[in-house]
Amino acid sequence: MREDILVREIINLKKEKDAIILSHYYQDPLIQDIADFVGDSLSLSKKAANTDARVILFAGVHFMAETAKIINPSKKVIIPDMEAGCSLSDSCPPDEFETFVKSHPNHIVVSYVNCSAEIKALSDIICTSSNALKVIESIPKKRKIIFAPDKNLGRYIARLSNRELVLWDGFCIVHQEFSEEELQKLKYRYPNSKVIAHPECDSYLLDTADFIGSTKALLNYTVRDNSNTYIVATESSLLHQMRKLSPDKNFVMAPVIKSCSACQQCPYMKKNTLLKLYKCLKYESPEVILERKLLERAYKSVHRMLNIC
Repeated sequence: MREDILVREIINLKKEKDAIILSHYYQDPLIQDIADFVGDSLSLSKKAANTDARVILFAGVHFMAETAKIINPSKKVIIPDMEAGCSLSDSCPPDEFETFVKSHPNHIVVSYVNCSAEIKALSDIICTSSNALKVIESIPKKRKIIFAPDKNLGRYIARLSNRELVLWDGFCIVHQEFSEEELQKLKYRYPNSKVIAHPECDSYLLDTADFIGSTKALLNYTVRDNSNTYIVATESSLLHQMRKLSPDKNFVMAPVIKSCSACQQCPYMKKNTLLKLYKCLKYESPEVILERKLLERAYKSVHRMLNIC
């Protein structure tokens, strides 16, 4: 089916099904352009919490769709491809994490939203890269904290907050593979550029960056900043929104290690396609279903985050 026909059919189905399409910035640009709302994890969570639509079609990865279901359990949540997972979420198996938590008694467990519903249920409070510092600062300084699953974000927030965090050893395959050596070469080619990086990146890249921020923060920075060229260290599809909002500026992807030429894109995010989105909406499947007790336990940690932020 041609793209223009798919787009028309999706728009018609959306009205027929009383559905809203939420898309993450890392989705294919075709999906971003047809979505009702495009955002980062925090803004998508808030949108999912407040929608009146009967069906939430979540164009993102599985943990994001789970979060939408946790926040708004009365809604039907569907996702184009149930195999759209997350390397960071996968790096934190629930049984191993439960053992880890038990080995650190009297710690408050703060988990990054990039985790499964089971990890959320084992956590005291959830955070996103947008609000992680605010969440940590809301916890009394005398309390000990476990931060999971992203070690790079954890190190960065520990440094900003001047808090000691017990870190789970997880990472994102996209943000872990940027090359320090190749980045220096690129900066030489673009001497007046600014390096902007997501805090999931390794510490050497964060030490190099001119600006560090969540996906939404990176986008906003490029709109308000006066520079002309940016080397962007995050998933490549964010550049679609950057170029739409700042068409006169130059955006260059940060280079990855030579053995990982495809690592500027998240392979899980790219499992979702326009055709899968159409079929998902037509058949209202695959549907994200969570067992009630798990949903209720996970809701508590997510709700605490939304109350803070």
